[in-house]
Amino acid sequence: MAEQLQALEALKGDAGFKKEIEFETKLRALLAEYGYSLPNVINLLDPQASRRAPAADSRTGTRKPRQVKVYKNPHTGEVVETKGGNHKTLKAWKAEHGSASVES
Repeated sequence: MAEQLQALEALKGDAGFKKEIEFETKLRALLAEYGYSLPNVINLLDPQASRRAPAADSRTGTRKPRQVKVYKNPHTGEVVETKGGNHKTLKAWKAEHGSASVES
């Protein structure tokens, strides 16, 4: 805790830090005077910034669920509903009757 206080005191005496604080204070006062916020300024300086940030978030979401497909055995009339092609019965039908026959 004492080390943190010493570091803070050292920063308060730093001329560069004082200039940064002064700049930020003046900038915020100017923005308030004209009714702007920091996001408004960022959008003015870099209009693409707001479009780039959400794009990364949307890609991390879940993907669209697969559509259920219905297959009917052309010889027995049996029906199989599946979301993928890795279905045991469907594979057996394709091996027995051919993929083109089962897919149609």
